[in-house]
Amino acid sequence: MNQYNILKKQNYVFENYKLIPLREEDIQSIKNWRNEQIDILRQEKPITREQQINYYNQVIKKSFSDKKPILMLFSFLHNDFCIGYGGLTNIDWTTKNAELSFLVDTNRTSDPNTYENDFTSFLHLIFELAFDELNFTRIFTETYDIRPVHISILEKNGFLLEKRLKQQKRIHETLVDVLIHSCVKNVKS
Repeated sequence: MNQYNILKKQNYVFENYKLIPLREEDIQSIKNWRNEQIDILRQEKPITREQQINYYNQVIKKSFSDKKPILMLFSFLHNDFCIGYGGLTNIDWTTKNAELSFLVDTNRTSDPNTYENDFTSFLHLIFELAFDELNFTRIFTETYDIRPVHISILEKNGFLLEKRLKQQKRIHETLVDVLIHSCVKNVKS
């Protein structure tokens, strides 16, 4: 099993949800979900199987042993079945800031209640990891303003809108706003 050397705990559990260091067995499902949901990601073209394997081997595996990894990604499990992934990226160890990353199985995004349960549980686990164990001060996220359910869940869980970048992303020939939200340690729910 992969482990982040920097962490005391390798499993974070909340109700029937669990975060564990990203498993190699999950990366092709993640690739599929990323390609299916490309419009909501900073990803310009579909990822190939080989690109996903190379990224895992060259970036993710290295992060497990880094003393100060630039990212920490986790398999997100529900009832011990991988339903998504996410974690912390663009980590700044000096300021103790990191960007939130989260994506679930495309099928789970179609039902707002399922998505809200999944994302809220994920945030609970990430808060424990980032704020309690790593003592980070701030988590931020970038979201395209085409995801009202996602944005609502962020805001219900203590994220505040910091910045709106007008017409910064082109999605299907339409320019949309980019929203930057953040949550600081003493504000988290």
